[in-house]
Amino acid sequence: MVTTTSSSYPKGAAFGLAAVSIWASWSVITRLAVTTSLDAWDIAALRFGVAGLLLSPVLMRRGFARDRLGWLGLAVIIAGLGAPYALVAARGLHFAPARDQGALNPGCMPLFVALIAAIVLGEKLSTTRKAGLSLILAGAVIIVGWHAAAWSSSRTLGDALFLFAAFLSACGTVVMQRAKLEPLHAAALVSTGSVIIYLPIYLALYRTRLAQLQLAEITVQAIFQGVLVTIVSLFLSGRSVAILGASGGAAFGALVPALSALFAIPLLGEWPNATDWVGIIFISAGVYLVSGAPLPTGTSRLLIER
Repeated sequence: MVTTTSSSYPKGAAFGLAAVSIWASWSVITRLAVTTSLDAWDIAALRFGVAGLLLSPVLMRRGFARDRLGWLGLAVIIAGLGAPYALVAARGLHFAPARDQGALNPGCMPLFVALIAAIVLGEKLSTTRKAGLSLILAGAVIIVGWHAAAWSSSRTLGDALFLFAAFLSACGTVVMQRAKLEPLHAAALVSTGSVIIYLPIYLALYRTRLAQLQLAEITVQAIFQGVLVTIVSLFLSGRSVAILGASGGAAFGALVPALSALFAIPLLGEWPNATDWVGIIFISAGVYLVSGAPLPTGTSRLLIER
């Protein structure tokens, strides 16, 4: 158990805020890229090409963990957290705004993790977690249902892809947790495995496409996707958890939906309407409850009594 002092909390909070700011920025930066000169295939190639190269020494030192994963488990974490996941999420951003991605992908991932754990592994859910999952589900229904009812077919397709990406990442997360893999080792497996499997396919389809694009844009995306999102955010999140504890560090994930929406306003000119904000608030509150973060005494007692 991690004991957090008043003097250490600001430091842990700073690491947590920095990590979730990078995660929230992914929706905005990737949305900007896939609606201009790059596409989802390019994003996945840059993200895992760079990260795979940088993390390959970790994989060489720690191995493929086949004794804990097996071939099926290895395939699941590569598909759920690697190139296939990035392709689905980035493709969704071609159709739907960044705020939907920030809410429906990382926001709904805990919902799918809990459902998989309950159905497949038989895990029991606490009252607090059930309340949090209900809020996440309600928020997702508000966001997706509102635009489906208004018949925005393009945005509905994007939202569906975000939910599928959340399911993929949930599958990878459950397998990673069951195998008790350290986050850096898992990132090395996912990134290097994606390079081995995905890059030959990308090169066969696109050949020298990246070489024909502007070097500045490729460099920015390579650093952001392959270094900041895949490696730096992992370090920052790990430091936050080390200082604040697992639940305290995970609680900052509740900020991703709102930050994605806020970042998209100045960078993309995408303004959420009132319905979007309601859905975002529901999902953020649900993620906070599911993370196991501390609650006010009265609220905690009320949930237990119910």
